[in-house]
Amino acid sequence: MIRVFIIDDHQMILEGIHSLLQEERDIEWVGSAKLPSELMAFLKNGQPDVLLMDINLPQKSGLDLCKEVKEKYPAIQIIGLSTSDQVSVIKKMRENGASGFLLKDASKQEIITALQEVNRGREYVSFSVAEALKKSVPNDQLPVLTKRERQVLELIAEGLTNQEIAKRLFLNCTTIDSHRKNMLTKFNVKNTAALIKIAMTNHLI
Repeated sequence: MIRVFIIDDHQMILEGIHSLLQEERDIEWVGSAKLPSELMAFLKNGQPDVLLMDINLPQKSGLDLCKEVKEKYPAIQIIGLSTSDQVSVIKKMRENGASGFLLKDASKQEIITALQEVNRGREYVSFSVAEALKKSVPNDQLPVLTKRERQVLELIAEGLTNQEIAKRLFLNCTTIDSHRKNMLTKFNVKNTAALIKIAMTNHLI
């Protein structure tokens, strides 16, 4: 029997997941909370096997809450819930102790599979989340940017033109264009939009 608790500030999500799981023989629904304070109060008197945790919560983010729960109750397995497969959030959630990650549009079977897997001590991420993680570049494989390249990249991300960047950094346009082309080559991308996307995904800017 897997004892499950969920924290999410949206009533529809609470009711929706509850209705999906309530007929399952091997799953016991032990409660729900909308606020981190309600969750922590519940955990003082008893812990579930698996905790489904929304990433975006009032009072405290799911990222911080995940870390707090794992520090106080390391036996609880946590599955992050989100509407987005943003790689930086997924990675941070895992760093903070989560064993799984599901999108809120996950099917009943996927939720059950996730609960079963993390309850066995394994990791579980939904297919779309796994695909997003594959597309991100591991930190140890990221190219190294010079201080000047990083400055140029940050200004590109702000939407400045080569001429505007040159004026801001007291350089000429040719130099800025050279930095831009060097970064495209380093990251093996074809355009500035792709460069900015991979830089933001990997917290380079």
